Amino acid sequence: QVQLVESGGGLVQAGGSLRLSCVASGRIFRINTMAWYRQAPGKQRELVAEIYSGGSTNYADSVKGRFTASRDNDKNTVYLQLNSLKPEDTAVYSCKADHTNRFGGRDDYWGQGTQVTVSS
Repeated sequence: QVQLVESGGGLVQAGGSLRLSCVASGRIFRINTMAWYRQAPGKQRELVAEIYSGGSTNYADSVKGRFTASRDNDKNTVYLQLNSLKPEDTAVYSCKADHTNRFGGRDDYWGQGTQVTVSS
């Protein structure tokens, strides 16, 4: 089993910044892609950013140029820098890890999420 714990959420004014972290622990063999998702009240969960094991990234159009994903493979940690925040960025942000175990099996693991609230 792999556990993911997010941190760094909070309340911020529009235009402000936050840095989210997601730390993976447990029986880690190889973490492949890590991703950030968000879900606002009454809306479906959406992909915000994904970062592959080699470091390349992919972003939702709504956050391009404002959010930056990075990862530290030695620490099994992925980060999401949120800049120029807007009220519509308010959501619970969760991370997901695509993990390969030592037998070659793959599973997705999710964290509990961290609340980001942006006031206007």
